[in-house]
Amino acid sequence: MDNRTYAVVDLETTGHSPSKGDRIIQIAIVFVEDGTIVRKYSSFVNPLREIPVFIQQLTSITHHEVSTAPSFEEIALTVSEMLQGTVFVAHNTDFDLAFLQSEFKRCQVPAWSGKKIDTVELAKILFPSSTSYRLQDLAEDLDIMLPTAHRADDDAEATAYLLLTALAKLRTLPAETLNLLHRRSFSLKSNISTLIHEALSDVRKTGNVNNLPLFRGIPYRQPSYPDRIAVARCSFPFTDDEKVKKLSKVFPAFEWRESQLRFMDVVWKMLTTKEEIVAEVPTGIGKTIGYLLPAVIHSLQTGKPVIISTFTNHLVDKILVDEVGKIQEMLEISCTAVVLKGKEQYISLSKFEELLRITDESYDETFTILQILVWLTQTETGDLTELNVSGGGQLFIDRIRKRSNQLREDEKDADYHERMMKACSTANLIITNHSLLVADFQQNRKKFHLFSGLIIDEAHQFIHSASKVHETVFSYMNWKYIMGQLGSDADGQLLHRMMKLHRKLGTGGSAVFRQLNDAYEQFVSAFDDVAMLLTTRKFPKRNSNLGNRIVFRLNEVIGLEQSYLRVAEKMTEYIYLAERVRNELHMTEQSMSANEHAFIAEWDYWIRELKIKAAQWVTVFLEREEENYTVWVEKDNRSLPGSLTVIKTPVDGSRIMKEFISAVKDEQVGLVWTSGTMTVKDDERFVTRQLGIADTVPIKVFEAPLHFYNKSSIFIVEDMPSIQHVSQSAYIEAVADAVIQTVIATGGRLFVLFTSQDMLRKTYELILESELLNDYALIAQGVSSGSRMKLLKSFRQFDKSVLFGTNSFWEGVDVPGEALTAVIIVRLPFSSPDEVVFKAKADRLTASGANSFSELALPEAIIRFRQGFGRLIRSSNDRGYFIILDRRIETKSYGRRFLNALPNVPIKRVSLERMVNELEDCYNETECKRKQDD
Repeated sequence: MDNRTYAVVDLETTGHSPSKGDRIIQIAIVFVEDGTIVRKYSSFVNPLREIPVFIQQLTSITHHEVSTAPSFEEIALTVSEMLQGTVFVAHNTDFDLAFLQSEFKRCQVPAWSGKKIDTVELAKILFPSSTSYRLQDLAEDLDIMLPTAHRADDDAEATAYLLLTALAKLRTLPAETLNLLHRRSFSLKSNISTLIHEALSDVRKTGNVNNLPLFRGIPYRQPSYPDRIAVARCSFPFTDDEKVKKLSKVFPAFEWRESQLRFMDVVWKMLTTKEEIVAEVPTGIGKTIGYLLPAVIHSLQTGKPVIISTFTNHLVDKILVDEVGKIQEMLEISCTAVVLKGKEQYISLSKFEELLRITDESYDETFTILQILVWLTQTETGDLTELNVSGGGQLFIDRIRKRSNQLREDEKDADYHERMMKACSTANLIITNHSLLVADFQQNRKKFHLFSGLIIDEAHQFIHSASKVHETVFSYMNWKYIMGQLGSDADGQLLHRMMKLHRKLGTGGSAVFRQLNDAYEQFVSAFDDVAMLLTTRKFPKRNSNLGNRIVFRLNEVIGLEQSYLRVAEKMTEYIYLAERVRNELHMTEQSMSANEHAFIAEWDYWIRELKIKAAQWVTVFLEREEENYTVWVEKDNRSLPGSLTVIKTPVDGSRIMKEFISAVKDEQVGLVWTSGTMTVKDDERFVTRQLGIADTVPIKVFEAPLHFYNKSSIFIVEDMPSIQHVSQSAYIEAVADAVIQTVIATGGRLFVLFTSQDMLRKTYELILESELLNDYALIAQGVSSGSRMKLLKSFRQFDKSVLFGTNSFWEGVDVPGEALTAVIIVRLPFSSPDEVVFKAKADRLTASGANSFSELALPEAIIRFRQGFGRLIRSSNDRGYFIILDRRIETKSYGRRFLNALPNVPIKRVSLERMVNELEDCYNETECKRKQDD
């Protein structure tokens, strides 16, 4: 490390704006020299004003602690002198440095000047796979001590160790990577280029053992897999004693669950006898371990992989990370597992290398490139979902996804997707997602072959994934982005570079570019005309729950057929001319530079993308609406035309499913369909009919232990207004009041589940306006930023938290233990009658003489309702309250079917006041017991 002094600074303040009177309440500085913390400075500061309540709660700094502390005026000169000549470091310099400089100016002392390092910016580059860059999250990931977050002394010290950790990480990178980082680091917001240059100098002097293979000068890490599956003598534990012995190795507090052991037996039988079964296994009894153990043993005995398929890529990763290692520990034998996703999930190194040659980059693009260069030295999968990039960086990520299976000879060893596919034949488990599995079987089984069994988890979602494979989506924003890449002739843009290249090589005059520009303008004009007509078309508002969202069938819009056709014709003309521009350069490619080849490759890429869009346009707008498909338009009044989307999707996926099942049976392997909700009482085969599973396939329903739900209760709030007899605003006010009272009674840690994003947003905003839950972290899907998993992580991090969720939070979310104490059901989860696919299915049933409510709407809602309950109790030690606000569960004849679908849990019909009192009593009792245990 260099001989500079790094001053790592953290401030706690009364707010974000010193110009509006906010002041510092604590300051800490940690000085780092030669890789060591050499001294520290810390002081509370009297702000000479009130500290807001939420700041006291965030920082635990009270008026008492600062009342005898000096004001900043008294210590400003001392702080200023300490910082002179140092490199200023902070976790978000935009806040700490700006606030401090403003205070120096106010106190009329010399401002700091020099170089600065922002550890947020530095951490994003060097730890590109971190799920969060908040200081406390990074500290947890990197094993850095942080006793109390949002206290300046602890935060400053943790930031200092983060700096040291980052500097050490820099020196582990290959010299080639550091060189590539250094070239682009000068456009960063802080002086990280200096750190990279020093690391590069050190590595060149001392050498670096991290000698990775190079792809056209870019270091990358290759995954390593065994040459073949080892056929091992590994016996299935037939007796319960043997099973318990193995399970107890991994779970010291193992709890006997008869259903888990019997489920293992069933899976083993299906795999070995090559039969098919449907298995309903309740949440919390160890379903995943229950099928993985027999699957691995079967693979070890046969020498062939077993395929595990689940609903989302997140769940795919979760199985690999959380469960496979436990199986190895149980069996005391090595086994291999490979996660395989669609090729577009993996990086194309050749495309990435081409883009590196194009020098005109935005800050977001440059920053993302730096993250990828570091990530390539550590990833063994090449899975782009490992990266945590900004919104602007995501556009760059989309450009480097693998699109084609055609490989040049020098690319084969560096193609992550190709290596993953090869690894499938050497693995015991192939873990994948439903969509890829369906698509692959429909494409002649190129990836999945010679396997010995198939287990489909979250099987009730399989029909949804199968339909998605056949879905075509038109997105206005996506189209405009692609068109913009090809159409701009501004200096430095791709079209301008192509024109310069033609002039340089003398391959064509300006006439072809005039034709190209004319064709482009006509294409854009035709496209914008259609977008404007779809955007401005007015329809009666059908459902107030949609809020600003408008949904209607495309065939309701008449008279636009010629406009659709004109777009297709003008697009075809433009593509022809764009390819002509490219082909005229063919004879001169030998004389082109590497950068010029990159421009050509980029031009080819966007033309291919536009060709894909052309095919989608024909599918969505010009093909007649087939009997089994429906096409609908979605838009949001708040963001037009950007929100305009048109979707074509199958109405009935059972035909697709039957083709898939037939292809699997050709393989002659065991097939297990499993999830927590495979049946509906009074209609046991509702789900299997949807999935196209033959009626001859047996259904096995496993039960949770009788004591599993002993600590749970169901509350039906009887004095809620009837949702059908009051306005939406009145119902939302009642919901907000019920949520507020329940949160205060339980101390938070609860889900509030909605069926409408509009109702969720309005309830959330009303609670915020009330300021009655200011002490709680309120996290709302579709309102708070971040993915579902990021929202869930935030929820888990706070003791006092509330998560407002819609459809995707009704299932597939695992929050064990005390992290979740209650689930509030705002409305029974019926599909909206205006939801286009649901309406098309219902219309088809009605036309056939069936009752669409009893045969579709009700069983679908009961499945979701059971899934919502499944979020609450994940083990017999979990205490939880399932709170139903929708009175239809009592006033409608079908309400009993919802309650009958739940486990045998005590049901209490109470007023809101009575429920709150009971929850307070239970909560206080639990807190007392917890303190006694502590």
